[in-house]
Amino acid sequence: MLKMVHIFLLFIPLASLGQELKIGLMRDYTIGTLEIKHNEGNYEIIGDTVLVSNIWDKQSVLIKRSGDKIKLVKNDKTLGYFDSLTIRKMNDLGSLRLQCLAPSSKKSRRYNDNFIITPEGTNALLLINQVSMANYLGGVIESEGGGGKPLEYYKVQAILSRTYALGHLNKHKKEGFQLCDRVHCQAYHNKLIYTATIRDAVAATEGILMLNKRLELAQGFFFANCGGQTSEADFVWNNPVAHCKSIVDTFCIKSRQATWTKKIDAQEWRNYLVNEFGYPINDSILGPLIFNFDQPFRKAFYLFPQLGIPLRDIRIKFRLKSTWFSCKKVGNEVVLTGKGFGHGVGVCQEGAMGMARHGFNAAEILNFYFTDIHLMNYLTWSFYRQRSSPPHP
Repeated sequence: MLKMVHIFLLFIPLASLGQELKIGLMRDYTIGTLEIKHNEGNYEIIGDTVLVSNIWDKQSVLIKRSGDKIKLVKNDKTLGYFDSLTIRKMNDLGSLRLQCLAPSSKKSRRYNDNFIITPEGTNALLLINQVSMANYLGGVIESEGGGGKPLEYYKVQAILSRTYALGHLNKHKKEGFQLCDRVHCQAYHNKLIYTATIRDAVAATEGILMLNKRLELAQGFFFANCGGQTSEADFVWNNPVAHCKSIVDTFCIKSRQATWTKKIDAQEWRNYLVNEFGYPINDSILGPLIFNFDQPFRKAFYLFPQLGIPLRDIRIKFRLKSTWFSCKKVGNEVVLTGKGFGHGVGVCQEGAMGMARHGFNAAEILNFYFTDIHLMNYLTWSFYRQRSSPPHP
């Protein structure tokens, strides 16, 4: 049973939990031509304010940018030019298959619920999915984590993804939607297709949010594997995050991503440290240490903090799986032996999966990886918010 805290929460639009979100789709593309095919249910197409067509079984339409208008084509017949198109499901079950034709994308994507299409820029289409929170979370969790995971792990992801979505509803406000489908929001590359357990997890955690000790929406960071210890947030992003403390985690250490090795040319390593950070290569003590680094537990800096060489910068430069590594020189190479995969802050996904397989529930998993957090249903928040609101004059 997830822990509920009956307290007042900072304002969140309650309607966002029950109504549709606006998600910008295919933001990696500048869409010129889009093909939309039937997948499930029946749809009607509204051009500006007029019903102009339908998408039923085996039907499809082409949508093209044409000047400052949107051209709608069905069965090789142009149905009109519009300022906007709304594609709306006619029954509860509804999803469409979308494929970008210009530029060409190799795969189509399937999405639930409704769509709005408008011109964007001088030659592109803006595609927005108006989708229920439940359908959005299902697509996000499968896109982010894939299938075949335990139910309690999917509950963890559902809570984190819901909390993130509600905390970032204005992220793309200027562009006309709330969140996009890219990783910097949350990956959302299809509707939920393969993993029914995810649907169960979303339903079982309906409305549940994660709060920090100040009763604000908590940032639910996650990554693939910590290698046995999570990281302090300020090791990665300069600023500390109170509910993200470094912990020892033994639930992921036998996973395949728990350890790694990489070899880097010694001269390239030397040049980077000297040229970028002014490493004192001619110092009689520090000079010989440039290739030798031992990191038995997670640190923020290479060798000594006084040198000012952040491990996160080394990770980015050499495309390392994590900042948790030790190294030594072997011949003309620097050999790195590392642990973990990802930034290391928050929930270790493979560790959380391991905890779920050992019988821990979602609340226990979240409270293991985060400090001083609370799980609360938005309906409880709404009740206390109404009681806390001042009377109208």
